[in-house]
Amino acid sequence: MLAVLEDERQALAGLDVDAIMGCAVDKNALCGRLDTTAPEAIDEECRGLLEAARRVNEANRRVRNLIAANVSARLDALTGQPALYRAQAPHARIIRAR
Repeated sequence: MLAVLEDERQALAGLDVDAIMGCAVDKNALCGRLDTTAPEAIDEECRGLLEAARRVNEANRRVRNLIAANVSARLDALTGQPALYRAQAPHARIIRAR
């Protein structure tokens, strides 16, 4: 899993869509294999590796979100249209009673 997550990080850095999709398929397959493992069969070393994988996956998720936000902002700028799901400023304000 850690190797696949490292490959995903490299794919994200290079914006390689095919590699990103391949990593998603590999991660899903590995998660399926992990799902069939009994919790008592996982020793401390494996738990450490799983925790490391969780941290790397979270870092990759953040990178994916940053890329998506950047692409969205650039598309908005090119089209001159606001994002579809973004709250409008006047409607998003909460007025406090004084």
